[in-house]
Amino acid sequence: MKTFVPPLEAIERNWHLIDAADQVLGRVASRVASILMGKEKPNYTDFLETGDFVVVVNAGSIRLTGKKWDQKMYRSHSGYPGGLKEISARDLLEKHPERLMEHAVKGMLPKNKMGDSLIRKLKVYAGADHPHQAQKPQPLSLKGE
Repeated sequence: MKTFVPPLEAIERNWHLIDAADQVLGRVASRVASILMGKEKPNYTDFLETGDFVVVVNAGSIRLTGKKWDQKMYRSHSGYPGGLKEISARDLLEKHPERLMEHAVKGMLPKNKMGDSLIRKLKVYAGADHPHQAQKPQPLSLKGE
């Protein structure tokens, strides 16, 4: 079976606008990761970037289910002894609301150079305003899906 390789000129990148207000974090993140990788396009190829840009607004009003607000911990380590830092999802939402979405989406992308370049196409904002009006992002509905 021959491998399909779309010509680079045929890959068009659109901009999508997703409103994350009162949406569950994991469900939004999985849809965003799929759009970033280009899996929703007919010319998807796993070794090429065929995905679109995604702007997520209202990330400050995202939902988590169950007791995850207090039990889900985000950890980082400085590399030095005793350098472990932990922050709960509730505290992270108060300090940096956009990092919840960025961390969830990054965990669903490939763990290689392509994943690093795909995460750059994600723009997350805590409020309803964003500076990407010139790109004319198309609203994408997540309700009922």
